Amino acid sequence: MTVEVLLAVLIIAVPLSVQAGRFSLFGDTEAATVSTTPEVIKTDLPLDAPVLSAALNPEPVSRGGSDILAQDGVLLSTGPVDQAELSAARQNGGEISVYTVRDGDTLSDIAIMFDVTANTILWANDLPSPKSITPGQTLIILPIAGVQHVVKSGDTIAGIAKKYDGNAAEIISFNQLETGAELAVGTTLVVPGGALHNAPVKKVGVSAKKTAGGSSLINPAPGTIKTQGIHGYNAVDLAGSVGTAVRSAAGGEVIVARTSGWNGGYGNYIVIRHSNGVQTLYAHLSAVSVGVGTTVGQGETIGALGTSGRSTGPHLHFEVRGGKNPF
Repeated sequence: MTVEVLLAVLIIAVPLSVQAGRFSLFGDTEAATVSTTPEVIKTDLPLDAPVLSAALNPEPVSRGGSDILAQDGVLLSTGPVDQAELSAARQNGGEISVYTVRDGDTLSDIAIMFDVTANTILWANDLPSPKSITPGQTLIILPIAGVQHVVKSGDTIAGIAKKYDGNAAEIISFNQLETGAELAVGTTLVVPGGALHNAPVKKVGVSAKKTAGGSSLINPAPGTIKTQGIHGYNAVDLAGSVGTAVRSAAGGEVIVARTSGWNGGYGNYIVIRHSNGVQTLYAHLSAVSVGVGTTVGQGETIGALGTSGRSTGPHLHFEVRGGKNPF
């Protein structure tokens, strides 16, 4: 076989290596091989990962709700709540949430996350302005309950506060009014914690009582007198002496324990989340004996009755959020 024939056989038998720069009969090239396989870019993210996502709440089962208000005896809402849901929302909603501010957060962003107004957050956290939040700061999100009032000719802040058993300073703060400023007729004001009617005074028993959902709540301050029935956010007022032991109405985890500040009128207060999702709140305390994250048993002493915050005398403001207040 001639050299020419042998060379032709080898060319047919040996596949050519296609190169980016040149090709070689035996594939000994310095250039990179061209591949028809698409390049795969590796990533640690799953294919369906969202581009942007917000960690809305460090306590995901504790979700804020729309502001529930009353006007002329009719429940209203400033948030996306159907009229048919309002009555249930007042008694069975209103969970308190805890949120840690992140880089880039604005007060309006946070308000949207929790379906509340920016003023609700300002008022509940003693913040002077929307720009006063900082990364790492912990905010308490308190859905507001109260009365909505449309200003009429001759109305004053003091008169409105008296009419609804509210507080003039709270009305000014929540509605971001200038002290002493004249009210414009037709303006709608919110009276935080305002009430349309007061219940008669009566003695509170010490036995456990059933709430909606089947849990039992005991009297958080035995020996006290109920001086105001259901008002604000499903609350009662229990009057007694400063220093009277305040006990957990049921076992659960402490999610809020504020030991100073106005705190939206609550003063020193505690919130406990129970296993069935119900939350109980204890306000105007003179002392707080537990911290956030503490697990407490039913009847355990958590603080002492006092008159901090918005209070006309020593009493315990006791709320049940997410269930019926049996007292």
